[in-house]
Parts: sequence; structure tokens; C-alpha cells
Amino acid sequence: MSDLTASVKKDSQGSIAVEGYEALNYNFHYTSPVFDIQHAKLADIYKRWQRVLIVIDTIVHPIYKEQIEKYFDHYNIAVTWKVINGGELHKTMDTMLDIVDAMDSFGIVRTEPTLVVGGGLVTDVSGYACASYRRTSNFIRVPTTLIGLIDASVSIKVGLNHKKLKNRLGAYHAPLHTFLDFSFLKTLPVGQVRNGFAELVKIASVGDKAVWDLLVKHGKELVETGFGYRDGSDAVRAPGTEICHRGIETMLELETPNLHELGLDRVIAFGHTWSPTLELTPRIPLRHGHAITIDMAYSITLALSRGLINEAQRDEWFTLVSSVGLSMDHELFDDELIAVATDAIKKTRDGKQRFAIPNGEFGKCIFLNDVSIEELQSVLKIHKEFVKSRYGSGVGKEAYVDAGDLGVEPEAYAKSDKKSVAAGDSCCTGESLKRKGINGNDTKAAAVAAGAVPVDGTGTVTNGVTGTSQD
Repeated sequence: MSDLTASVKKDSQGSIAVEGYEALNYNFHYTSPVFDIQHAKLADIYKRWQRVLIVIDTIVHPIYKEQIEKYFDHYNIAVTWKVINGGELHKTMDTMLDIVDAMDSFGIVRTEPTLVVGGGLVTDVSGYACASYRRTSNFIRVPTTLIGLIDASVSIKVGLNHKKLKNRLGAYHAPLHTFLDFSFLKTLPVGQVRNGFAELVKIASVGDKAVWDLLVKHGKELVETGFGYRDGSDAVRAPGTEICHRGIETMLELETPNLHELGLDRVIAFGHTWSPTLELTPRIPLRHGHAITIDMAYSITLALSRGLINEAQRDEWFTLVSSVGLSMDHELFDDELIAVATDAIKKTRDGKQRFAIPNGEFGKCIFLNDVSIEELQSVLKIHKEFVKSRYGSGVGKEAYVDAGDLGVEPEAYAKSDKKSVAAGDSCCTGESLKRKGINGNDTKAAAVAAGAVPVDGTGTVTNGVTGTSQD
């Protein structure tokens, strides 16, 4: 929720200047389980209307439908469902307009919040629909994936893909409330827990040493037990809760001064330099968490080569990510990709590299701007030799997207053209992600040309770290 204050001034020559400031007010609530009738905080918001429109995807809906209906029925609040297809191929304008139609049919009034329950796709597209509906309308966010809980929930960015361009259309639109309920991890597949764990590795490596130490101690068990919510115990759940809470709060401290990403140095850009290109380069895309871990692993090797960390720290880092099954290298992560991806990311970082890497110890960060392509490629050779000698190919467990991630079967995505991928589903546009010509020597160039570099590679840093020089 936001409001704007402004002043109007007229100078001696008749020109008029308007100067305004926007105040943002939005809240985070640790409520678990959020749909337990003993927790009235969410229901209290909807008592005024005695009804709620819920946007949810086809994966989450059958798992939690009964529990959610029971919750709202207890408080005499009528539920109307809008169930949308999940997966990246449905992160489109068609899906957004379908949500707008549901809001219109429901008769949403200006201040009435739509309830959005699900992963990043649902919250991104629904948030954009709410940002657009009557120019702005309220929404409440209940993320159900680990990435959604500890990473996407912090941002006020909403949006969708356009043709071959990832997250090309969007807005900055804060929800009224975000309810953080880690009990959703009980039903989250291990592959998705691992995927989200990579974001915790990211923030701990460069932003919070205490989180890093907890990850090293409990990482493998946290992933295997869904942070203690699935076949776990308090001995796992307690540190898992501390890790997630500290991770979220560290992210908020780093990002809230720069919600509109006008700055260009960002601690949380660690792992997001070469990964945007790499993620979409393989025939079947890598999961986001695996792509950024490969990027981070290479950055760790770079930090070692620069003398910013020592071998013991490097080994501790690789031991952690390998123990949880995250990827550390890929055959397509090569000299050509490094060159193309570096050039591409500089375009979103105002011509500078702004490589975020650990500085001296985990939890601290420095930014590099003086790394030549020759040095990058030399470090890549060292990196690959190290990974191969200890971990083989370096590709982790369940590293590639599945039907839930994409919205179609991966083989259909990889083999089919736009029409066949979209067959029988007017909401599914293969062109949203399908990269024609991604093969052989054209792979990396095609990935970049297709919009593999996202717009979220900019921002500022307020972590007491060494910033980027201005020369």
C-alpha cells in the first residue's frame, strides 16, 4: 500500500515544478499454519467484506483447497477461487488478463485485497494484475515455495514475460501484507526445497555470517526434511526457522533502501552475473537455484584467485553446496558463455561489471570492476579442473526444470514449436520461453538475444561493504 505527498511550485518564468514523495506501507507476518482457524489475523482482514477472491495455481489448489475453505468458512467468509495454470510458460499477458477478468466478475472494490496463494509465478502475475486493475488495487501474498518465502516475498516487483523476453513487463506494487508460513515446506518437493536453498546460500555467503554457519551445520538435513516440516524434528526445525527469518530480514535490510532498483551495486546480485544466460542455455533449462549456484561457485573460485578468501573457505563452501545436491558446473558454462554473459550483464549495470563476491570471510562482500575476459577464462579453467577432480561433472540432483516449473512437459518444450507446445491450452505460449536456434555454437548468443538477462540485475548496496569505485 502506498500514498503520495507532493508540492507544486511556479518559478518567475512561469514553469511549474511538481515534487513528490511516495510513502510505502506493507507488512510481513510470521504465521504458521496461516490457514489454521486458531490464527485469525488473515481472516480478520476480510471480515469487512465477508468474502475473498483467491488466486492459486493448479498444483497448490488440490493440496490446500479443503484446508483453506475450512479456514474461511469458520470465519463466515465466502471463498471464490480463480485457479490458474502454473509454470513459466504461463507467465504471460493472457494469464494476467484472465485474472483481471476474474477480479471484474467478482466485483473487486478499490481497497478490497485479492488473496494470492502460491509460488513466484502466481504472485508475480497476480501482483501485476492488481497493479493494473483500476490503475492499482490491493493484494495479499501467501508464498508457498522456499524461493517465494525467503527471496521473492521481499521484493515489490511484479510482472510477466513477453514473447521471448523474461520479466519484460511489470511494475513495482507492494502487497498490503505478506504472510510467511514455512509449514508449506512439508508438501514442497525436495527438488524445490533444494532450489530455494540456493538463495539462502547466496545471502549467507555475502550478507550474513551467522546464517552461513547454520547452513554449514544443518544444510543437508534441512533440505532432506523440508526444514524439519517433513519427517524432521525440532532439532532441525529450530535452526531452519532461524535461518529463514534471518535470511528474510537480511534481504529486507539490503533491499528496502532500493526497492525500485535505481542503484547499481547489490549484494544479492551474487550468483546473478552469468546465471541469467546459463539458466536458459541447455536444451531443457536449468532450475534457477542450480544456475545461480554454478555462478556462485565460479565466483568463489574467482575470489580465491584474487586472494579474497582462502582454500579452507573455498572447500567449506563447495562442501556445503555439494552435500545438498546443488550444481557447481555445467558443460555449457564455457569460455564463450562467460564472454557473452559478461557483456550482456554489463548492459544492465551501466557498463560496469559489479561482480559481487565474498570479501575476507563469508557474510561480507566486495564488488569487482577490473576483471579482464582473459582472467575470467583463466579462472574458469581452474574452476573446472577443481570441480572435476572432486565432484565429477558438477551437475547436481534434479538440476533441470520439470513440468511444474515450465507448465508443460520438458521434452515437449525442448522439441516442439510454439503451436505444438501451446496445443489445447490458449493460455500457454511456447514463445514465452522457447528459444529457437539454441543449439551447438549458437547456444549462448541465442540465449542472450532471447532475453535471458533479466532486468533485476541492478540495485544498490548498504551492507557496510566496499562499494564500486566511480572511475
